[in-house]
Amino acid sequence: MTDVDALVVGAGVAGLTTAISLAEAGLATRIVTADPPSRTTSVAAGAIWGPVRCGPADRCREWSRVGLDVLTDLAGEPAAGIRQVGGREVSQEPASPPDWLDLLPGGVAICAPSELPEGFTAGWRYTAPVVTMPAYLDYLLSRYEAAGGLLEIGSVASLASPDAPVVVNCTGMGARELVPDPLLEPVRGQVVVVRNPGIEEFYIDHALHGSDYVYLFPHGDVVLLGGTAQEGAWDLTPRPHVAERILRDCSAVHPRLRGAQIVAHRVGLRPCRPEVRLEAEDIGGGRVLWHNYGHGGGGVTLSWGCAREITAAVLAGAAPAA
Repeated sequence: MTDVDALVVGAGVAGLTTAISLAEAGLATRIVTADPPSRTTSVAAGAIWGPVRCGPADRCREWSRVGLDVLTDLAGEPAAGIRQVGGREVSQEPASPPDWLDLLPGGVAICAPSELPEGFTAGWRYTAPVVTMPAYLDYLLSRYEAAGGLLEIGSVASLASPDAPVVVNCTGMGARELVPDPLLEPVRGQVVVVRNPGIEEFYIDHALHGSDYVYLFPHGDVVLLGGTAQEGAWDLTPRPHVAERILRDCSAVHPRLRGAQIVAHRVGLRPCRPEVRLEAEDIGGGRVLWHNYGHGGGGVTLSWGCAREITAAVLAGAAPAA
């Protein structure tokens, strides 16, 4: 006998947000997760609003619009760990701002040559929500519990096994084996968190240099420095030589970072596939399985839009596609 209307599998940002949306809509919910939120890939995210390494473009744009509205509203909640931060994206090659930046109410300003680092030819400035993930995940968990939700540490052997009318698969990279879905590939990200020496703006090198990114996001008293995009890499142990490279390249951008106290090393696996999988299937007995994974580097950005789409469909009793 089921004790909930909906069971969510996974407690990263997609799972927590989906569970909150369902619970706040009046459904009895439960989360089953192999790891607590603080040990999911989400905790290693930068995280600035923007649908990166994800598709399809049209659906991601709408999900991103919803996410921008919610994150902007939550910037007024101190416990949520969200701030509006200005900064630059720059490129050594000719480049233009991505189309989705036109969703930002403050717009985008093209950098003058004098605003670009030496050797860079293009850049743009904007202000967007930046999310301190450990604080944000704590906020989401508290909000979920306040809505009557329950979180259980455990595992699901099969997505068809939970005895609930609605099951939502938010397992990220776990979906590769659990579904199974061979289209899902890990893109390993490694970051270093240091004490903030006074940096107030974000910085993103728009280009990917091999598997190396250069970016930094200030989060109050700390700065998150990155990063990597190592396709097909599964290891979650920080690599010392990668951390050294990150510190070197970010210190070249902001010399004040040299010698900054290291607070943490984090590694996460971005769950990338050609398109986000958000769709329902019939698993028998009148039960519906929703898939909500494959958000790539846009998990925080897309999470509220995806969660609300699922919630609206569940409340409407939408049948899975044949």
